[in-house]
Amino acid sequence: MRVLIDILTPKQCRFFSALSKKLERRGFEVFKTARRFREVVELLGILGEEAYIVGRYGGATLEGKLDASLERMLELKKVFHRLKPDLVVSFSSPEASRIAFGLGTPHIAVNDSPHSEAVARLTIPLSRVLFTPWIIPKAAWTRYGIAPSRIIKYRALDPAAWLKEFKPNPKVLTELGLDTGRPIAVFRLEESHASYILGMGGLVEEVAKKASERFDLQLVIMPRYDEQVNRIEKVFGGKALVLRKTVDAASLLYFASILVGGGGTMNIEAALLGVPVVSCYPGQTTYVERYLVEKGFIRRASNPDEALAYMEKLLEPGEKARFENMAKKTLKAMVNPAEFIAEKLGTIFS
Repeated sequence: MRVLIDILTPKQCRFFSALSKKLERRGFEVFKTARRFREVVELLGILGEEAYIVGRYGGATLEGKLDASLERMLELKKVFHRLKPDLVVSFSSPEASRIAFGLGTPHIAVNDSPHSEAVARLTIPLSRVLFTPWIIPKAAWTRYGIAPSRIIKYRALDPAAWLKEFKPNPKVLTELGLDTGRPIAVFRLEESHASYILGMGGLVEEVAKKASERFDLQLVIMPRYDEQVNRIEKVFGGKALVLRKTVDAASLLYFASILVGGGGTMNIEAALLGVPVVSCYPGQTTYVERYLVEKGFIRRASNPDEALAYMEKLLEPGEKARFENMAKKTLKAMVNPAEFIAEKLGTIFS
């Protein structure tokens, strides 16, 4: 059986890299497509994954997103005709789900973000099956038009798909000129172009400015977009390492003392690696973040002073070891989502 996997974000690079290997071991023939987006293309290279690059990211405006999506659908249709997949899998890709539906090919959605309403409306009703973490109630999905019987839950958070078998690479520290003698603080900027938080954000940058003056840290700032890179470099000068290229973020986080994140996968990834997290996510708390806050993995801050107070506490000696111990137990109790999905697809579509 031929499976086409569509990749849109860095998180999906890692998740679907793990899933494709599990599917191939079960006899599936796997092909991948991705869109032209700096972090996606560079991370695929780091992971050694090959993919057809189809279309581009639409940017921060609604019209730009629409134009890019329409263009990408036409290009993706050509790839479908060439590859003739029997099954399409995506993390709710509007283009992949629409083309699959239009050509009568089953689309399988994997999604942990019902708060991304625009994407969910465009993809969930067109999906044959939806895979989602166990902590998200089915009612969060059925409102988008999918029957409860077509929702399959796995007892894990998505980063478990690659962290279950993860081995950190210390070379990332040498490549970035970092050392373990001083605490490393990673700052991941907000997903400011996402449809569900357009026009919001900026708190991570504010916290990073004040943290550079208050703490003795090695500051690493991870922008998401090229325009963020140029602006942040001007703001911080030599006070922080601003990453211009995509790196092995999982390994960097493993050696970090703390993450101040704007929300999204990196917050979850850090938590499961045992790294204390201060979340500056500008939207309403998501199901996944609420779970991690309740479990004590994440501190949620709404202003710079609150974030700095959390940082001061979490940087105390012994805190990192405590978080690592919690994370090890939590990750062990989770299934591997990639293995779980591969097994279910093998059963459903055998």
